[in-house]
Amino acid sequence: MTIARLEREIDALADLNRAELVERWRTSYRTDSPKGISRRLLIRAIAYQMQAKRYGGLRPAADRRLRMIANGTVKSDHGNRKASSRLQPGARLVREWNGVSHVVEVTEGGFVWNGDRHRSLSAIARAITGARWSGPRFFGLTSVDAP
Repeated sequence: MTIARLEREIDALADLNRAELVERWRTSYRTDSPKGISRRLLIRAIAYQMQAKRYGGLRPAADRRLRMIANGTVKSDHGNRKASSRLQPGARLVREWNGVSHVVEVTEGGFVWNGDRHRSLSAIARAITGARWSGPRFFGLTSVDAP
């Protein structure tokens, strides 16, 4: 299949109705499509499968890693890094607590809140709430993981 033909076939997916897309999914993936999947995602997934067939899919190691992340077997590299190490100096974190907006500025050596320097977000979260909080979690930088 030529590149131009593949592009035309992918473009033509937009003209298919939902039933036709579900059938294309079934043909491409050899399984029923997930219930409630959006039409847009059906089109994207089918297009991906068409391209993977033409150009080759993910390398086996990348595919395995993505499956492990999706199954919760292993955290992504992004999730393993400390939230504060991803923040760039000059970034501003905003959190509303009890009707008051709190703005924290990220600096080279830590954080500034209400004109005071702090070494950690947790210290700021504790000052704001009066309770021990994970600072990155309080400011929405990490998700809550189920134990």
